[in-house]
Amino acid sequence: MTTLPETVLQFGGGNFLRAFADLFIDEANQRNSPVGRVVVVQSTASRRAALINEQGGAYHVITRGLVDGHVIDRVQTVTSISRGLVANDEWAAVLAVARSPQLRLIISNVTEAGYRLEKGDGAHQPSDDVAPVSFPAKLLAVLLARYQAGQAGVTVLPCELLDQNADRLLALVEEQAAIWQLPAAFLAWLKTKVYWLNTLVDRIVSGKPADHPLLAGDALLTVAEPFAFWAIAGQGRARDLFVHPAIAVVDDVERYALRKVRILNGAHSALVAKALPRGLVTVREAVTHPEVGPWLRRLLFEEIVPTVAARVDGAADFAEAVLERFANPFLEHKLADIALHHATKVDVRLRSTYNDYRAQRGTP
Repeated sequence: MTTLPETVLQFGGGNFLRAFADLFIDEANQRNSPVGRVVVVQSTASRRAALINEQGGAYHVITRGLVDGHVIDRVQTVTSISRGLVANDEWAAVLAVARSPQLRLIISNVTEAGYRLEKGDGAHQPSDDVAPVSFPAKLLAVLLARYQAGQAGVTVLPCELLDQNADRLLALVEEQAAIWQLPAAFLAWLKTKVYWLNTLVDRIVSGKPADHPLLAGDALLTVAEPFAFWAIAGQGRARDLFVHPAIAVVDDVERYALRKVRILNGAHSALVAKALPRGLVTVREAVTHPEVGPWLRRLLFEEIVPTVAARVDGAADFAEAVLERFANPFLEHKLADIALHHATKVDVRLRSTYNDYRAQRGTP
């Protein structure tokens, strides 16, 4: 599959995307319905981009868990990534990918913290060899380079856990475009030729295992649960999307996003605050703890689920399934990893629940 063209530009190459979108693309490539290969962009000179290149873009994903009572323990070799680029050092190379007629998709997972503009981007567009500071400005520069090269529009699939993530991202890109005083014709192209599709992603990826024989030759090895779901609001705009069992192209992802972010991700961030100070290390340890486990169940069913039950389908059943997924004996999902950008995550995942609860029932 190394002969496939580079059709995907991806901002972020962490464990989640590599065990989610990149794995799905690889599986589609292997099914003779090829999507192409992925160019991963890292903002700074992180070790990850170097590892991607040292390993030729290849790595393994271990899928572990229970499905219908049966143990799943599967290892897959993933080869969908072609190379990694460091934006701050190789911005001209990133823009070269942007100008490629082969490019079809732009995928991102920069976390909720990446959805903001930075003063460092200034009042004018930087030169082609200088990367903008913020993610929205980087994306704007990529799309502007593509427009100026006379290439067709692309489809943008943000994977950040934010309501209406593509709409929010477009608004930030347009705000930066206004600051840079970009031409009206480009702004029109941005809204009509680029498809901005809201998404909802759902898969627990625990990262590198503590001990595994493959670690000797694969520093990018990661572990994921069997469950995987990617809702994409793309009906009528499904250009360049690919078919995969985990992908559902729907009219609106809001009901999926609200349920998942409030219940699953809200529970994750709540556990960070409750369990880490007690010295607990993993999600599984937390949910099986004699005090933290019952506390989380009460939080879910007495405070979180009631605030969304009227707006989503099967909130209580989903919460019950979440507790089962958290207790997966095959995953070592570290609370310290979930704690990254904790304050921002609390605002998105828990504060809205708190406000809704107060509006419905008074102070919790």
